[in-house]
Amino acid sequence: MNVMLEMRGISKRFGTVQANREVDLTVPAGCIVALLGENGSGKSTLMKLLFGMERPDSGGIVFKGREFEPAGPRDAIAAGIGMIHQHFMLVESMSVVDNVMLGWTEAGTWLRRGEMIRRIREVSARYGLDLDPHQWVRDLPFGMRQRIEIVKAIVRGADLLILDEPTSNLSAPEVAGLMTVMRRMRDEGRSVIFISHKLGEVMEICDEGIVLRDGSVVGHFDVAAVTRSELARMMVDRDLDSAADRTERPPGEVLLHVEGLGLDGGHSGGAGSGLPLLGNIGFSLHEGEILAIAGIDGNGQTELIECLAGLRTPTRGVVTLAGVDVTFASVKERLAAGLAYIPVDRATTSLIPAMSIEDNLAMRDFDLAPWKRGTWLDRAAFRDVATQRIRDFSIACAGPEVPARTLSGGNQQKIVIAREVGRQPRVLLAAQPTWGLDPGATRFVIDQLLALRNAGAAVLYVSSELEEVMMLGDRIGVMSGGMLKGVVRRAEVDLTAIGMMMAGAPN
Repeated sequence: MNVMLEMRGISKRFGTVQANREVDLTVPAGCIVALLGENGSGKSTLMKLLFGMERPDSGGIVFKGREFEPAGPRDAIAAGIGMIHQHFMLVESMSVVDNVMLGWTEAGTWLRRGEMIRRIREVSARYGLDLDPHQWVRDLPFGMRQRIEIVKAIVRGADLLILDEPTSNLSAPEVAGLMTVMRRMRDEGRSVIFISHKLGEVMEICDEGIVLRDGSVVGHFDVAAVTRSELARMMVDRDLDSAADRTERPPGEVLLHVEGLGLDGGHSGGAGSGLPLLGNIGFSLHEGEILAIAGIDGNGQTELIECLAGLRTPTRGVVTLAGVDVTFASVKERLAAGLAYIPVDRATTSLIPAMSIEDNLAMRDFDLAPWKRGTWLDRAAFRDVATQRIRDFSIACAGPEVPARTLSGGNQQKIVIAREVGRQPRVLLAAQPTWGLDPGATRFVIDQLLALRNAGAAVLYVSSELEEVMMLGDRIGVMSGGMLKGVVRRAEVDLTAIGMMMAGAPN
């Protein structure tokens, strides 16, 4: 077996946290290797050590037959390692070709733009990526931005490509396109490390893999000899096959009513030129009910949620919350009326990573009791509430005072869930709340939202994961082309029809 990469006995500690513990990883040439584990299991740290973003405390790395001790990402790139992060490292105000050249010495002191454009087009054609080197990044959807990162890595000579949760926000055709690229790289003798929580994709595209838990390797597997449920069990050390706790109950009073909601195009989200972003959206959401909306990203889900949350002003239509017109109400007024909101991106919208856990938990209501006493913030109350919610929501951390950025993605999301569900809202807007989470953390989020619904709250749940939509929704609909289509009771769902509507077919 021709080995591309060997990591042996890798250990790394951050303060009291042992992130990696004697980890061994072997990646053969021409192989797609899965790196699995719960959020916080040590996957990202291990890859940061390989890519030169951190230095290991002990252990060694051999890459392409030579000892490898990168002092930084520049060394890793020069050696032939590329890494595509979950949050892309692109400058939106620059073109595709400028992003590829950025920080790359081979582009020349006097930038060889023509040569770089030729290389981008050559790689793009070879891998079927269909990139225009002159396009501005800010004008490209998520899937196309990922293609830039792939082209950037290949143009720079990557023999080993690290993909960190690469399909989290891709449509089904985009996922298929990415897998075609991965297979082509494997056929060329290159290797891929594939980090994902989507076990179906792991089973489809990977050859073998390892599972990390609490920083240690707990299993090696050949994809051909393992089942999806066995992988899930290996990752979380418990069975996740039992049904979610759904209490059947008739819907109660209408808590959220939307009628004729529309939003015209334009960068600001207000009235402007261009095609409508939302067209004549209408629905009612009842007490004790989850309305789950499926759809491929980019079909108006974000605009709908942001109009309801008060982050955008609709061009037309009416929104009422518990009978009160909140169409033009402020975010603060909506929160006071009983609305809670879980945004799609915990890294930039849901949390302030540099702030402590306790401050992030208090962010919505810090001007109210118990966080405020008279004119002063009650820091002891901040700590007490945070300590209780850390316990109730099983947030793995060193304490309420540590910055949110020090936590894994799953535990960061638990902070958001604890803050929003902990407010005991009447209506919860949840936008892709399981994005990038492992099976255990995903199940935790689902159980929390079902418990909120069972207690009488109304939940609007938006997700591109049809399996989650089917698990959660009392009623289910599809967003396509800025329209809400085909809303039916859960028992009446036609999966074929939903798939057709997600693909853009009329209902």
